[in-house]
Amino acid sequence: MKPLRLAAAIAAALAALFAAAPTVHAQAVPTIGPAGSGPAPAEQIKRTPIALDNAGAATAERRDAELFYEVLLGEMNVGSGDPGAGFALLLDAARKTHDPELYKRAVEVALRAKSGDAALLAARAWKEDDPTSRDANRYVLQILVALNRVSETAEPLDRELALTEPRSRAATYAAIPPLYARVTDKRAALDLVEKALAGDLQKPAVPADGAAAWVTIGRMRLAAGDDAGTLDAARRAQAFDPKAEGPAILALELMGPKEPQAEPIVQRYLTSGKPLAELRLGYARALSDAQRNAEAAQQLQALTVEHPEFPEGWLLIGAQQVEDGQYDKADQSIQTYLDLLRAQIPEGGKPDEAQARGQAQAYLLMSQIAEKRGDLQAANGWLERIDSPQALIAVQTRKAALLARQGHMAEARRLIQQIPERAPSDARLKLMAEVQLLRDNNQHQQAYTLLAQGLTKTPEDADLRYDLAMSAEKLGRPDEMERLLRQIIEQKPDYYQAYNALGYSLADRGLRLPEARELIKKALEFAPEDPFITDSLGWVEFRAGNREEAARILERAFKSRPDPEIAAHLGEVLWSLGQQDRAKAVWKQGLQLNAQNDTLLQTLKRLRVKP
Repeated sequence: MKPLRLAAAIAAALAALFAAAPTVHAQAVPTIGPAGSGPAPAEQIKRTPIALDNAGAATAERRDAELFYEVLLGEMNVGSGDPGAGFALLLDAARKTHDPELYKRAVEVALRAKSGDAALLAARAWKEDDPTSRDANRYVLQILVALNRVSETAEPLDRELALTEPRSRAATYAAIPPLYARVTDKRAALDLVEKALAGDLQKPAVPADGAAAWVTIGRMRLAAGDDAGTLDAARRAQAFDPKAEGPAILALELMGPKEPQAEPIVQRYLTSGKPLAELRLGYARALSDAQRNAEAAQQLQALTVEHPEFPEGWLLIGAQQVEDGQYDKADQSIQTYLDLLRAQIPEGGKPDEAQARGQAQAYLLMSQIAEKRGDLQAANGWLERIDSPQALIAVQTRKAALLARQGHMAEARRLIQQIPERAPSDARLKLMAEVQLLRDNNQHQQAYTLLAQGLTKTPEDADLRYDLAMSAEKLGRPDEMERLLRQIIEQKPDYYQAYNALGYSLADRGLRLPEARELIKKALEFAPEDPFITDSLGWVEFRAGNREEAARILERAFKSRPDPEIAAHLGEVLWSLGQQDRAKAVWKQGLQLNAQNDTLLQTLKRLRVKP
């Protein structure tokens, strides 16, 4: 038997021996202690060279047998609940045989016993035995990180990079941020990694390596809470390789009101070649979340042209078309998604978790389209096709809405109330579903009561307080609405929806217009491109008598997000400017989006314009 491959033979022998063998413990071998308890006893075991010359053949065979028994004994002690004794025996055998598999096994035994110091001892012994072993070095590096001994990882990290083949450097860099993800001192980890990657950060031999290095630094900075530094890293990465996905993905994670300069990085990538479908989809979602629907639609159209076989693009564009009231187009888009999805699922198989979620969303949208068309039977039929437990609340909510439309409000509310709560968040989802049901059916007092009860249970919930404020406004209680919104602003100064809602309410009532303008501008500082906040600014300018400026602002808002309420405001401003034909065209477009919008209908009634 070769002494360097004892572990494989042991594994085969254990199955036959272990069940019938009595429990065996090595004598005078202390157990593995917790981290910080000092070196394990195996550190004092002296390595004995194995004689393999002709004169010592018998001795070598005897030592092979002894080593076999030592490893077997070690494994049996591990299996019988004494990992300390097993670890010492396995490490001793590894040192005698120089067998990497035995070193690895000793490390694994220590890790399973949750003894980080012992695992580190074995990994370092392995590395010392074979300085060229990348596996040994990786174990040392990973264990040091797990022990939160960041400063000691510099040498093994440098060694890992030195052992990396040039063609694999980018992949090695990408593995660094996840490695350090759980360390407590993120800044120390960042500084250490920056030093290790200094060469490729400044003058890489291959531009792609420079991009990968800067993306790694960007991820480390993001983990350390340095958004500005992350943005800088993304820019530097893209400068090395404009077609690299990493900088754009990093920038996409930063996109938002606080880092508006991240968006040009994403846009530059999208125009540099044929971008990843997932990245363009992510950008479209970010635009949609920012209420920039027109721009999101452009990205989705580009996605379906570049990657017509990519199902998720058709689903998202279908969802946006439903929101915009384009039901025929939405129907076609969602049917395309379902056809592509079916082609991905093996015949006779079931969709995976992600596919099941997408399928459920598609069925929900098709149900909504059928409801808008007045076909309640078809709407319910689409809901019956959904069997995803994760979609239960959404499905029951839609069923409740259909019941309410048929005059069965009490039954609709019971349907929502009886939904089982599988997660802590489900109670709140059910509450908001019932509130929305009541609002959609103009039962604002009941919605207010329900929200007030919910806020009593969770007074720190700013979203709930905001919804209560909106319900108070619907009930004609502006003073209470203002009080609630000011509480939110005091509680969460970055809750920009509260600034906007309060500013718009003041403007709509023609009160304290300078204050209303300042509140809305404050909201725009957090969300500069939000079309609904832009609409509020246009409305306050109109109330202040600045009709030309109001028209300019509202035109921009309506172009960004065609919406019936924005249409109501823009149409009224145009009407006041004597542009009746344009006003009617805007109102007609708004009615096509939602013929039941209360703001639009009230505007037409007040101005005595027939819809």
